[in-house]
Amino acid sequence: MTEREAFDLDAYLERSTRGPCFICRLVAGDPDYRHHVVYEDDFAIAFLNKWPVLAGYTLVCPKAHREQVTGDFTEAEYLRLQSLVRRVGEAVRDVTEAERVYILSLGSQQANRHVHWHVAPLPSGVPAEEQQFAALDVTRAGYLRLSDAEMADIARRIREALQAQAPG
Repeated sequence: MTEREAFDLDAYLERSTRGPCFICRLVAGDPDYRHHVVYEDDFAIAFLNKWPVLAGYTLVCPKAHREQVTGDFTEAEYLRLQSLVRRVGEAVRDVTEAERVYILSLGSQQANRHVHWHVAPLPSGVPAEEQQFAALDVTRAGYLRLSDAEMADIARRIREALQAQAPG
């Protein structure tokens, strides 16, 4: 069983409310904002959550800084992103053998303004009271303490599952 690490909520809030946009910094190649990327094209990027509560937890976002989950996109752009979210969800589900994949968009105008979707795989066997919001609450049980090598392996497997998917 993978150990968990306590989540520093105060440091997170400081970074997400006062720091630069972490997604824009990642897209720009800033080494201080490195994540394990599972997919990237000219329009979008998908990468592992730096503080995963569930193994394989992935974020999907447009590369361009957009703040409104629906309002800042044309219908075609939104559908293009949702197609990627679905593909990533399927790859994550395949790799983690998840019982359910949670997909949601979080953030606000106060913190983490750059639109992104969370793709979080719920493993089989999690008791009902530890599912749904409880499973995603990093302040409740902390995040998985995964080594860089473990994260790289998960990212590689998700990337391979994405590449193996039939087009369309």
